[in-house]
Amino acid sequence: MHASSTATGAPSITAAYLARYRAVAADAPQALLPLTGAQRRFLITRRLTPGGRPEIVPVFFAYPRGTVDLRRLQRAATAVAARHPALCGAFANVRATPVLRVGGPSAEAARVAVAPGGSAREALRQALLDCPADGPALRLLVAEEPDFDEELLAVALDHAACDEQSLGIVTAELEDAYAADAQPGSGPDEAAVADYREAVERQLAAEDAASTPAAHAHWGERLGGLTTTEAGAAHSTGMLTERVPGAVRGSVFPVLLDAVAVAAHRLHGTGGPLGTGPDRSRPLALGYPWGGRPPGAPAALGCFINTLVHPALPGPTRDLDALADNWWDDLDHADTPFDEVVRAARAAGAGWSGAMDGLLTLEDLHRRPPLALAGVPGREIHLAGRPLPVPLAVSASHGDDLLVRLAWDRERFPDATAEAAFEGLLVALRHHLRPAA
Repeated sequence: MHASSTATGAPSITAAYLARYRAVAADAPQALLPLTGAQRRFLITRRLTPGGRPEIVPVFFAYPRGTVDLRRLQRAATAVAARHPALCGAFANVRATPVLRVGGPSAEAARVAVAPGGSAREALRQALLDCPADGPALRLLVAEEPDFDEELLAVALDHAACDEQSLGIVTAELEDAYAADAQPGSGPDEAAVADYREAVERQLAAEDAASTPAAHAHWGERLGGLTTTEAGAAHSTGMLTERVPGAVRGSVFPVLLDAVAVAAHRLHGTGGPLGTGPDRSRPLALGYPWGGRPPGAPAALGCFINTLVHPALPGPTRDLDALADNWWDDLDHADTPFDEVVRAARAAGAGWSGAMDGLLTLEDLHRRPPLALAGVPGREIHLAGRPLPVPLAVSASHGDDLLVRLAWDRERFPDATAEAAFEGLLVALRHHLRPAA
């Protein structure tokens, strides 16, 4: 792979990583595998997190009580994990270089006790908070709801091993393995290891190729106005939910960007009726995951997304087409690694550390149907109160309608402020999505 250079002439962050990786893996190329830019960021964040706990991506399903056979579920989980290098062994740092150390399947299925007077939701939420730093990459946790004739299942993955496509692969393979009562293997075969390596190397090649002076110029112009922020992790959170029915226009993402900008500025007090002070119109850093495996890459499990950044001005915008045009221009540079984007913004004068004021995710539920166990389909549910890496997170799930959820830091923002922000989001969303006259 030809190493790119940035606007300063220095090697790209991706090229520098590859040089370090090749040095540490020279003596054990089959035992130490490379990581994408997103995977490396998760490992760096983990090192800075108290207790070194990984960031977890969970999905939750409800079933009639008695549906889940825990031993069968454990066999299915281990069988699935054994197929994928990202769910075997462990993510590690070797001589300060992040790598995947290949090993045996890393999966667990366990029942979680519900405290007297508590709920299954509370028990699962606490169990996920207590995930050990060296725990398995795939955890399946089951808890029975005392007041309802149902049990809840959490499918939780280390984010370094998971993106939206990976999550769909895991739930589909779990369903098949549970139905067949598949017997676990001992670990990934040579073909699976080769597929993972090829997928990651293709991703790294794309990241390196996108680390160009032109990309730095684009992101410097787009994000040069970002400033320092008080953004940080949220430990006590609330959640508001609303379904927006009816057909969703094809290009829904720019609509969501503007609607979330409205909510973010109202929540942070920098826009709309709640905004005051001299920084009322400053852009906020709104991050969103984008991308996937490069063309031709094997469908290996892992995190192949990039984090893009939208400079969110107070809205709603009067020119959605202009916002959409800027967004499309950003997508032309979507492969530029986030670390390079931050470098470009700071070189352009931004006093910005890379911390986000908010996050937006959009999931297509048609790509990940509910997990069925022995023919019993689960009902997907969402748990409020989970910690967030940012003060504000908006999740939109696109199925038969648009399910919109806003989660916020309750220690920082009063509930009434969050409710007003969510109302502003919904007003902007419905305004942009209303049928043309």
